[in-house]
Amino acid sequence: MSESSPATGPSVVIGPRDSGDTIASQPPVRWAVERLIDALRNAGVAVAEEGAGDVRIVFAGDAAAAPESLALRRPEGAEGPILVTGADARGLGYGILELADRITYATDPIATLTATAELTESPATPVRSISRVFVSDVEDKPWFYDRAFWTEYLTELATNRVNRLQLAFGMQYNYNHHPATDNYFCFAYPFLLDVPGYNVHADSVSVSERERNLEMLRFISDETKRRGIHFQLGLWNHAYDQGPNSQPIYPIIGMTPETHAEYCAVALAQLLHECPSIDGLTFRVHYEGGVPEPGHDFWRTAMAGVAKAGRRVEIDMHAKGVDEGLLEVARQTGQPVVLGAKHWAEHWGLPYQQTTIRDKEKATADPGTGLMAITAHQRRFTRYGYGDFLREGRDFDLLFRIWPGTQRVLLWGDPELAAGYGRLGTIGGALGIELCEPLTFKARKGTGSPGGRDPYADPALRLDGQEWRKYRYTYRLWGRLLYNPDADPETWRRFLRAQYGAAADAAERALGAASRVLPLITVVHGLGASNNGYWPEIYTDMPIVDGPHAEYFSRDNDGPPTFAGVSSFDPSMFYRIDDYADDVVAGRRDGRYGADVVASWFETLADGAERDLALARTQVADPMDPEFRRLEIDVTVQAGLGRFFAGKYRAALAHALYLRTKDRAYLQDAVSAYEQARDAWDGIVKVTEPIYRADLTFGGGLTEHGHWKDRLPAIDVDLAAMRALLDSAPETPAPAAIPSIPQGEHPPLAHVPAGSFTRGKDVTIDASVANFDGAVTLHYRHLNQGELFESVPMTGQGGEFSATIPGAYTDSDYPLSYYFVLTGQSGDAWIAPGLEQSLADQPYHVIRQK
Repeated sequence: MSESSPATGPSVVIGPRDSGDTIASQPPVRWAVERLIDALRNAGVAVAEEGAGDVRIVFAGDAAAAPESLALRRPEGAEGPILVTGADARGLGYGILELADRITYATDPIATLTATAELTESPATPVRSISRVFVSDVEDKPWFYDRAFWTEYLTELATNRVNRLQLAFGMQYNYNHHPATDNYFCFAYPFLLDVPGYNVHADSVSVSERERNLEMLRFISDETKRRGIHFQLGLWNHAYDQGPNSQPIYPIIGMTPETHAEYCAVALAQLLHECPSIDGLTFRVHYEGGVPEPGHDFWRTAMAGVAKAGRRVEIDMHAKGVDEGLLEVARQTGQPVVLGAKHWAEHWGLPYQQTTIRDKEKATADPGTGLMAITAHQRRFTRYGYGDFLREGRDFDLLFRIWPGTQRVLLWGDPELAAGYGRLGTIGGALGIELCEPLTFKARKGTGSPGGRDPYADPALRLDGQEWRKYRYTYRLWGRLLYNPDADPETWRRFLRAQYGAAADAAERALGAASRVLPLITVVHGLGASNNGYWPEIYTDMPIVDGPHAEYFSRDNDGPPTFAGVSSFDPSMFYRIDDYADDVVAGRRDGRYGADVVASWFETLADGAERDLALARTQVADPMDPEFRRLEIDVTVQAGLGRFFAGKYRAALAHALYLRTKDRAYLQDAVSAYEQARDAWDGIVKVTEPIYRADLTFGGGLTEHGHWKDRLPAIDVDLAAMRALLDSAPETPAPAAIPSIPQGEHPPLAHVPAGSFTRGKDVTIDASVANFDGAVTLHYRHLNQGELFESVPMTGQGGEFSATIPGAYTDSDYPLSYYFVLTGQSGDAWIAPGLEQSLADQPYHVIRQK
């Protein structure tokens, strides 16, 4: 602690309870105390290490508590000192930072401290991670070299209990898919190191620049670790040639196939020596990282460099294409092994993991050969989920990663969904979730321009090179609600009050509702699993009737190249529109959510967002304040997206019913709904055209850059085709009757999942449904996305139902997942537990082995 301040006004005394406390003396705790002192002094409060003060704060370690837990107490009553304890340096640091955060946003810091109530918290999610990605020498060098940025940014993450940061290099391109130009840090070692014994360097990168890069990496990793955050370095590309037809700006000189793997091993060992604060390394080990499959021999040699680190270094292998051979290679290093699995493909979906994956992602019988032999065939189901990795007793861990396909620019902030990720990110014993932060992939594939990282064209809204500050609320919700999904709302509302004043509550509700739109469309409309080919935020239109882009999207879809033919990313929970229309005409349902339900969800979200935003406009002190304007615009856009997709879903369903019945009334409904969708999109264009850059660049492909206005012509072409169809459709004097299926209330099914089950023993599943005379079917599966669900009719009477999962099935390495389908006498059906109104729950149950 620096010198004591003279006690001329309010004062606080801060110090450890025991000078010999080994936890309290660790660097993250000392750093947190510095932050608390800064917060107090900025609030006009004097700070001393001893003597009398208005408030006394004492901190101490509590090694008996759960890892990363914290506690605030007043053991001597309201007049006694505030005691902050923590299980370890992180937990104690979080407790101290909690006080600092309260003071930062307090109008009366002494009163705030005096009112400190008892608080005990421990993490629900072991890993709460953020990924920051370098993909552009033009747009990313400024923040990479900016020490002031890193100081503020890392402090924000630590304050909000983010405990892992991945700084990722080498994600500009996917090897063999995209010719490379801007390859800065792609094959990272020559940009950081001069490896003795190898005359390898990156052309056009001077010795001084290379040394500066290493110095900055050391600074970033040291500052990250000083704040108690695990520092993970992502090395996503190990191709030195960058792939076919590439013309890299920084060609790698001196590398040969014969020396490639050995050079990487030596470089890894050297890098870990030069940067001792690197806690882990993330590798993309399938072919897109530049190593042909199977790459076991290469990785066995390269990872030997990690084994020589002389300290614990986590090896995180991107899970796509990982097989038992690659796991064994990583095990042989003696280092801890983690697999990083995708969460809803390369997108941002709802908090739960998809019940089942699309047929497109399932394994094939083809054994495969060539560059992508494993990924494209027998291990195909590992591409977009947890695959078969959640087996019990595994000797590796699993972490989910939310990729930047869905939402890249617009502000996100929903406490309910954030809490959902906190509750569900540990499915099957997983470690947690890593979020690819907003603006990830900005300027990817050589699309950068000087100053182009700031998305705003309007000078009043530009962020002066500190674009990350727009998303501080996102980081706050992410870290705090993964740490504790039941956290006191005050932990984020004090921040909102500082931003929006009297409009804070309405702003929270408006942004919360708006923030569910894009995760929902991601789940229900699986137009493309790759982030390169699908960007719901600035949606490239898939036509209902006829229009451009249909064949473009057909590469990643099994169904007909129309909007109604697109599968959900969770086909067990959501109908394809075409399949739903078939069932409606046939007078049946199978329990999945249909297009009309999905449209209603979008409309409800848009209604709530627009209603609360209108209220916030009347309450905010200055409607033209840039902080409020950014929120207002982004809520308006996301609400508009909700209205667009609601109209599009209703139009596609009505059009599908017309094709099956030839009832012209359905086609009239389709045109009307599509016109409403088109008007919603036009409203988005009018709002965003003067605000956002004309070309928001996240790559060079059709679905990787552009503006909302660019997407309107394709919508108009499709709508014109639908109008033309209506004009030519004959009148239907006597429409054929479609069997009516009552939209009844979901029968309340009562079921309490068992805490666990014994492997190899029968598992009896009981459920009760009051006042229900239909059938109940149990659907169950190992927690393995490479398998299909089994189903069995449940037996019983008087509303009591039972079914057994046989011991021969439970005799496996996996937990069990299951859900129920209730089918009424009328033909209606429902899934239980299904999705709640918040969309933040898990629509199936999971039980683990004892």
